[in-house]
Amino acid sequence: MSFQSIRYAVEDHVATITLNRPHRLNAFTLDMGEEIIAAFDAADADDEVRAIIVTGEPPAFCAGADLSTGADTFNRVADETQSGAFDDNDPKWRDKGGRVNLRIWESAKPVIGAINGAAVGIGGTMILPMDIRLASMEAKFAYPFAKRGIVWDGCASWFLPRVVGISTAMDWGLTGRTFTAAEAFESGLVARVVPAGDLLPEARERARLIAEKCAPVSVSLMRRMAWRMLGASHPMEAHRVETKGILHAGMGADAKEGVMSFLEKRDADFPLRVSQDMPPWYPFWDASEDQY
Repeated sequence: MSFQSIRYAVEDHVATITLNRPHRLNAFTLDMGEEIIAAFDAADADDEVRAIIVTGEPPAFCAGADLSTGADTFNRVADETQSGAFDDNDPKWRDKGGRVNLRIWESAKPVIGAINGAAVGIGGTMILPMDIRLASMEAKFAYPFAKRGIVWDGCASWFLPRVVGISTAMDWGLTGRTFTAAEAFESGLVARVVPAGDLLPEARERARLIAEKCAPVSVSLMRRMAWRMLGASHPMEAHRVETKGILHAGMGADAKEGVMSFLEKRDADFPLRVSQDMPPWYPFWDASEDQY
């Protein structure tokens, strides 16, 4: 698979997606967005992939939208012909950052963000639907949308308050200020901060634990369950889904293998695959919510 704005590689059951426009600090473009979506499609379709790492080619993670087009950077309508009435409900105008982040959120595989430098704007919102976020000591973050005269992108108005709380989200969003990896850690945006040279090894170790020690179907279901329950109105919704999950999983081959490998003190070899062995109760949400 050939990409221009990213690199995609699979090794030891881990797919690594590297944003690869270092001459522009990996600034986001519409083409990059489409390539990220395609990379997640490829990872989900490959049962050899059990975890995904997203990082940036040094010296940055993603410095935000590419502003090289000047004043009309965010004016997607400017390039369109004026024939017909403008309709902002037309799916063709959907925020590309939002499409990327919804695709990450929908991933069947767990996603680890290895934030190795500036994560600004879409670079800062892109990490929000990732499951484990790690940062180097040199990483810096900002949500400068109000300073650019626009608003949140990437579904950040949904994700960020859930990840760090409404007060911190408002502080970062309404001021647009830059903050350090230490503040990101203290606020729960990232799980750990490490020296730059240790970042990818740390991310790969987390991915290895998932890929080698855990059942792929269990991991896929658990990440989707937890994210979906952020919008649940009552814990009974989680109870219903978990009841179905435990009942069906308990009858399955992965549960038998998980127990016996533990009792026999050996590595587990889970037989079920995400592409073909998801349980009959999955998906457990109303599919209409995914329609634009």
